[in-house]
Amino acid sequence: MKEVEHKFLVRSDEYRALARKSTRITQGFLNTHPERTVRVRIKGREGFLTVKGLSNESGTSRFEWEKEISENEAAALLNLCEPGVIDKTRYEVLHEGHCYEVDEFHGENEGLIIAEIELEEEGQVFSKPSWLGKEVTGITRYYNSMLSNHPFKKWSEKEQDDG
Repeated sequence: MKEVEHKFLVRSDEYRALARKSTRITQGFLNTHPERTVRVRIKGREGFLTVKGLSNESGTSRFEWEKEISENEAAALLNLCEPGVIDKTRYEVLHEGHCYEVDEFHGENEGLIIAEIELEEEGQVFSKPSWLGKEVTGITRYYNSMLSNHPFKKWSEKEQDDG
């Protein structure tokens, strides 16, 4: 139940041609407190309820629990969520034995593209594809829970340029 991941900005759209799959995702948050984020997600035609704990100091790992629920249950729970629903398309891209999930955001977060890789353990070695940009692991404004409250389109130029 421990999630280990790294997040990166994406600098080109090369990932699209390499993607083995793409799925539209709608998600909202019942709670965006950093110590216990509760997310409701509809991914394609499946629903999920996810609880995430506080990240470690580097931002690479945290507790995560997820339960599949029906699409109807997820849709009903989305009505209870805090304002700021996230809408994105997720592309799954295989690269040297690992799967990168590339999220291309829509709506209030249009223009933001983030790739993440989930690993088995801290310190695991992985190869970075050429289309990856700056690593933003642990920078909380890139967390989906934060993007729901402070979307990319409302960021200052400095926030957008700093990565």
